Amino acid sequence: MPTGTHDDAPGGPDHPGEQADAAPGAADRALRADCENCFALCCVALWLTASADFALTKPAGTPCRNLHADNRCGIHARLRTSGFGGCATYDCFGAGQHVSQVTFGGRDWRTDPETAAQMFDVFPTVRALNELRWYLTEALALPTSGPVREQLRTALARTEQLTESTPAQLQALDVAAHRDDVNALLVRAGDLARAAVRGPRADHRGADLIGARLAGADLRAASLRGALMIGADLRRADLTGADLTGATLNGARLGAADLGGSLFLTQAQVDSAQGDAATVLPATLSRPGHWAESAAAAASSDGGGGGGRGDGARGARSGRGRSGAAGTPGKRR
Repeated sequence: MPTGTHDDAPGGPDHPGEQADAAPGAADRALRADCENCFALCCVALWLTASADFALTKPAGTPCRNLHADNRCGIHARLRTSGFGGCATYDCFGAGQHVSQVTFGGRDWRTDPETAAQMFDVFPTVRALNELRWYLTEALALPTSGPVREQLRTALARTEQLTESTPAQLQALDVAAHRDDVNALLVRAGDLARAAVRGPRADHRGADLIGARLAGADLRAASLRGALMIGADLRRADLTGADLTGATLNGARLGAADLGGSLFLTQAQVDSAQGDAATVLPATLSRPGHWAESAAAAASSDGGGGGGRGDGARGARSGRGRSGAAGTPGKRR
């Protein structure tokens, strides 16, 4: 897999910057989903809305019809073909096992039903905190973050501390206020990194780029925070130094696009898009297995990318309870 190393990326040969904190690639295991140690919280706690990403509507606190008694998904091997692509791309950032094993000490909502409502209530909060931890860790690894490095470290320590709160404390936590404080730092860190990259530095924050024709576009150092890029054609586009915090990439076509030096790109965003063997990704992210299939399908059409507005895809992420996580930091600034 391409390493995603660029001479004009933040901290490259032309922009040495200062010594960054340890890169998150050997990522903190606590921020990686461990389904074996989770009580299937994402399949129960969150509400789903029938859309392009989910084949059913389900209220929060109700087990998905595909969930078995052993907390395993009955259609896990065929989620995408069964109409549950949103489940295939969802990432709890380790909140599932943390709430199950730490916050509630291993008490299963099935065998200890008195904990169920509270467990389901705090799960989205811990997920939001863990996602902020991921972003902060990414920001600290940027050599350009010097001016805000100590603030980032303080924010990370505080966020980690909040995840250790009791269930009652987590329920009372104003996670939106904390997210806003952290987001201000992330915006600053992103802007510092983009300033170190040669490029147009276009500002597309929160832009509606659904189905946009951006094939071959020079998006180096662009701000795409919170941009709606569902179905956008980004084939062969250069996104070196582009801030992708919270950008919605569902169905976006990334064939031969260069995202190797992009900023704040998550695995979930990559998983929701369509790429190919020529797509350059950051070394810390994995190439999705479904890309080979989507690349073959995309090759049969040379149009502008097709992501329509009427299929409910725009609301798919919030339907999984993402309102306090990845999309929000990008859309608030």
